Amino acid sequence: MLIGKSKKKKIRYAVVGLGYIAQVAVLPAFRNARKNSKLVALVSGDKEKLKRLGEKYKVDKCYLYSEFEECLRSGVVDAVYIATPNFYHRNIMETAAKYGVHVLCEKPMAVTTEDCLSMINEADKNDIQLMIAYRLHFEAANLEAIKIAQSKQLGDLKIFNSIFTMQVKDHNNIRLDEVEKGGGPLYDIGIYCINAARYLFKAEPIEVFAMSGHSRDSRFKKVDELVSCVMKFPDDRQATFSISFGAFASADYDLIGTKGRLRLEKGYEYSTTMSLKIYEEKKIITKKYPKRDQFAPELIYFSECIQKKKRPEPSGEEGLADIKIIEALLLSIDLGSPIMLDEINKKTRPSEQQKITRPSFVKPRLFNVIGPGGEKH
Repeated sequence: MLIGKSKKKKIRYAVVGLGYIAQVAVLPAFRNARKNSKLVALVSGDKEKLKRLGEKYKVDKCYLYSEFEECLRSGVVDAVYIATPNFYHRNIMETAAKYGVHVLCEKPMAVTTEDCLSMINEADKNDIQLMIAYRLHFEAANLEAIKIAQSKQLGDLKIFNSIFTMQVKDHNNIRLDEVEKGGGPLYDIGIYCINAARYLFKAEPIEVFAMSGHSRDSRFKKVDELVSCVMKFPDDRQATFSISFGAFASADYDLIGTKGRLRLEKGYEYSTTMSLKIYEEKKIITKKYPKRDQFAPELIYFSECIQKKKRPEPSGEEGLADIKIIEALLLSIDLGSPIMLDEINKKTRPSEQQKITRPSFVKPRLFNVIGPGGEKH
């Protein structure tokens, strides 16, 4: 992809799926990622969305899902950003791989470990880059928390605890689909708590246990309303978290060691200020992190990986690790007992070297989506 000796061609992207997350975050992010990334195509099942958003973002290459292979075959794109419901990730990714097109896929990576392994194999077989969109791996507050955790400032790490809750809307909401389709709180928000515990401890859990809760609320006919989990890590460390689709909004986590504690408030959010507090014996240090565009950094980093032929972190293996844990937690709920995990061999972790900061933007006017508690496709 080199032009001459120094200038590199921008990576050309198609965004696949034009629901809430695509409209509110992914499409606007290309403006902040324009140094090496360019939006050139849109793919959706909704003709009116394609027309409206194509005009808004000056994209004339617009395809229905039935025309996706035509988009890939045409040679107009180098990479795709998959922003569809979880159940469709594998098929879309593997179709793109077949045409040698690189893939940046929203998390969770897929619904099963079988799907994840197949996606990783297809990426390797077709010599393409596969990255899972863990935006917090590039976000300043979370990377600072990782740095503090590994610096021994808190002493020996002992406990991770988190609450991630929201009130979901009931109308046509993919979050409330069956677990078999990737619905439910573990896939949608529990994955953030799992991933945070893993990158803060810089380790993988060896045993997990989970319990679920229900109510008579009509929203929760197909999925759990509330899930509470315990994950046992090596060196006698434990992570606990509770998640809910039917509670007041919260997105905080705490990490406690033998000498101190840190707390990141709004730590999983992408549209608000974060507050990092470090508690030591005689003082409290507070750091504020203003709202930033968390999606442009993903695009910038992934484009660099494509240009330099560098394996991304977070890779497909990162996505696979979380899905293995989610499957074990779901099994624990079904059996009512702890589940031992096979060894998860994960060598790479997010670090401060991955920090990329871009300014926030005004929330765009959305077309034919429900809102924060609604559909993402």
